[in-house]
Amino acid sequence: MLRYASAQILKQFVRQRTTDASLTLEKSINKVQILGRVGQDPVMRQVEGRNPVTIFSMATNEMWRSGEGEPVGAGDVTQKTTWHRISVFKPGLRDVAYQYVKKGSRIFVEGKLDYGEYVDKNNVRRQATTIIADNIVFLSENLRDQ
Repeated sequence: MLRYASAQILKQFVRQRTTDASLTLEKSINKVQILGRVGQDPVMRQVEGRNPVTIFSMATNEMWRSGEGEPVGAGDVTQKTTWHRISVFKPGLRDVAYQYVKKGSRIFVEGKLDYGEYVDKNNVRRQATTIIADNIVFLSENLRDQ
């Protein structure tokens, strides 16, 4: 009984009914949070007829020990670095990012994932995953350097 009631409450939370009985709008979440280091100084680009965008890359690291079943502390440490493309469209945040984000800075970025395509200089169509930043937090260690 309790499980059924919980399921009904959850369904009400994630759905909004419209006046059209055949159309049900479901809420969804597209949220990303990453903490890492900036790989390049930001650049600001503007495509004709569109608002400018600040773009930079960011690296996150994942570390683990190999050698399961070995005593604690044994095994090699392996590290994997993943690079992320960050785009900032919000006018105030875009300008702050362009001015204060620097290569090597440690920052926290909140945003959403966006998937798109582009044509490279060799006329090859490529797919790109971008994080559209909604918030950037500068960590205190960055402020000591300035």
